[in-house]
Amino acid sequence: MKKRIILAIITLTLIAALIAVLPMLKSKAPSGEGTSADTNDRLEYWSEDSAVMKSIITYVASATDKNSDGFVAPEDRIAVFDFDGTLYGELFPTYFDTCLFIHRALHDKSFNAPEDIKEYAQELEDALYNYLPEPDSDKSTAQCAAELFKGMTLDEYREYVDDFMKTPAYGFENMTYGEGFYLPMVELVRYLSEHDFTVFISSGSERTMVRRLISGTLDKWIPSYQVIGSTFSLEATGQGDKAGKSYSYSADDEVLMEGNLVIKNQKANKVFSIVDEIGKVPVLVFGNSSGDLAMAQYALQNGGKAYMLLCDDTARDYGDTGKAASFAEDCAKLGMETISMKDDFETIYKKDAVKAEAEDAEELKPAA
Repeated sequence: MKKRIILAIITLTLIAALIAVLPMLKSKAPSGEGTSADTNDRLEYWSEDSAVMKSIITYVASATDKNSDGFVAPEDRIAVFDFDGTLYGELFPTYFDTCLFIHRALHDKSFNAPEDIKEYAQELEDALYNYLPEPDSDKSTAQCAAELFKGMTLDEYREYVDDFMKTPAYGFENMTYGEGFYLPMVELVRYLSEHDFTVFISSGSERTMVRRLISGTLDKWIPSYQVIGSTFSLEATGQGDKAGKSYSYSADDEVLMEGNLVIKNQKANKVFSIVDEIGKVPVLVFGNSSGDLAMAQYALQNGGKAYMLLCDDTARDYGDTGKAASFAEDCAKLGMETISMKDDFETIYKKDAVKAEAEDAEELKPAA
């Protein structure tokens, strides 16, 4: 009898324990299936009443619900983000890669740039700080930048980018170039990743540079092999005049920057690089300019969605309302939704970052 009573107590205890953990077991999806989104979700740093935030959440809820007509299998949940102006500010006073190029050409006392590139860089810097059109050049800024980093090892190049990331971002107080990310968009990357979306960056900037720039901010969700960008040519230290296909990399070799732009990843090239490097059509595309419309159109024509960021905030950032309004019209005609930085973002940059007044911005300019 005693044994029966003990067995009964043990059985009841196990049943009670199972009842207690059953809700938790139900809430956890099997490995690889993630968690379905809830339409009541809220993205941090976004305005509470943002209609576009709700649109994104509704889409994700449908895409992750197996019982929904809009369900997308985890392996097909591909989201592609542009970088400059979409995930990261591009008005400091311009793209990070251009600011890096100007620094290398004009303000790096350990390096003497060729006179023709130095002259162009000076004209470009003067134009940017005075809100004038960029000067004409026989070579693109990207090609000039490739030439300025020729001969560096990849590690030296990465360290150079790291050092520049520590310098103050032009036009802002309490913010370095490494901190110039849009917090609402960083939060969006986290949200999508946690719902089994594989997130890629497709940037017009050089890819190794972007990989360094996102380190510590986005690389938790976007590893380096999910960064697509413009490509600078490479060579081995012992390669000499031989083509890469004819030279065997040796144990004594290091990889060097060779000094040429191979491809600029913008407009239609963004579509081609998605085809080549991802091999699947994205279901979500996020961008901010005409250079991103091609990959957005590629997603739309294959049943995906596209969202374009508008640079319309003139209080917290250096927006242009006229340009934003014109771009919004173009996006509407193409069936793309727009994200207003002014209305949809509760905050933009890190908490203590402050847009400088005009006279303060002058003081932030690098020394000539």
